[in-house]
Amino acid sequence: MTEALSRLPSVDRLLAHPNSQALIATFGHALTVDALRETLEAARKQIRAGGDVPEAEALVGATSRTLHTWTTPRPRTIINATGVIIHTNLGRAPLSHKALDAAWDAAWSYSDLEYDLENGERGHRMAAVQDLLCRVTGAESALVVNNNAGAVLLALSAHAAGREVIISRGQLVEIGGGFRIPQVMAQSGARLVEVGTTNRTHRRDYEAALNDNTAAILRAHSSNFRIVGFTTEVSIAEMVEIGKPRGVPVIDDLGSGALLDTAAYGLMHEPMPQESLAAGAALICFSGDKLLGGPQAGIVIGQEQYVEPLRRHPLARALRADKLCLAALSATLTHYLKREAEREIPLWRMISMPLDELSKRAKQWARKLKQAGINAEVVEGRSTVGGGSLPGETLPTWLVAIACESPDALAARLRRNDLPVIARIEDGRLVLDPRTVAEGEEKALLSAVAASD
Repeated sequence: MTEALSRLPSVDRLLAHPNSQALIATFGHALTVDALRETLEAARKQIRAGGDVPEAEALVGATSRTLHTWTTPRPRTIINATGVIIHTNLGRAPLSHKALDAAWDAAWSYSDLEYDLENGERGHRMAAVQDLLCRVTGAESALVVNNNAGAVLLALSAHAAGREVIISRGQLVEIGGGFRIPQVMAQSGARLVEVGTTNRTHRRDYEAALNDNTAAILRAHSSNFRIVGFTTEVSIAEMVEIGKPRGVPVIDDLGSGALLDTAAYGLMHEPMPQESLAAGAALICFSGDKLLGGPQAGIVIGQEQYVEPLRRHPLARALRADKLCLAALSATLTHYLKREAEREIPLWRMISMPLDELSKRAKQWARKLKQAGINAEVVEGRSTVGGGSLPGETLPTWLVAIACESPDALAARLRRNDLPVIARIEDGRLVLDPRTVAEGEEKALLSAVAASD
């Protein structure tokens, strides 16, 4: 083994290799040296494990791949052919062209982020987005922070620190990444008072828990799971009725925050912020990057007397949204204001895509893949909303199913493509769902599949 290790070329020798000169020109001397050292260390481990001594050209090739990995911006663009519309692992839903343009404009130059152009003095960064949110939802006031967990944390910190918050045991949910609502709430300094049971919570449970130390009643919508069968829950309107005589506000954590009625698209009805406002909730918190179809953001709307303390709370500074988020969110909300969300926001365009259009696209794909010698056929299937929204809800679609010796191996090759393609495996075949593939991505998708088969 010692003899084999001694045959490994030195860093200096590898630097002198003709192919290394191109790496140095592209990535610089220092970074290329770091990558060569890492490559040599990996080679030593390979030799100690009984492997052969790599040739210098192979070592330089491995170094090239390492350098490209280090310097490729992340996250990378991929093609989502899974049929999961709000795919959390793939960055959730894409933004509209107007939202992208707005973020670009805010990024490349100066902006009136906190400047009042009319009066020539300092302004408020939330002014434009607050106005849009109020116009779209009918709320008195609004605030935007970095995500929905932050919105709930801020609401509880401002209104319930050191006091009690009543919540149903059936709503003590776990959100993405293993974070749990009780843990998020505990950081606010509020003390949870759990009422009812996992499957049944009655009005009397909330009424019995009310006392002089009650700061709020919280409803956490189960947007990423569903309890069915022998169940009972108290509506937002009832919660408002319970708290109103004692001046106890209701905070509604909606999670997804659909501004359009999902039932109109053949899906289960998702509670809407507008409905919570109409029912009298003091504060409603929801995400910007789920069913809203915008950038990651935590949105709070509600009554001015309850929103204003959030705006003045010290935590608001730590949780505030940046200019790119606000610009993209503003453009997204404008689509709703102009009643063009279904046409302009990719999420809603995917949800509302007609079956005959999906069938047409799937047939075109299958025909082109067959011409490339691939065993492809069109089959019926289901698309999923995903992203912790509308659990268990699916939409009918048409899939392109590819039969091959190893679907898993084909899926892996597609993931390693220069423009990675993410598909799914179903009934022993790799399937592609046109619902989540933009028309501009079709050529790259089909080329990747043809090259990987």
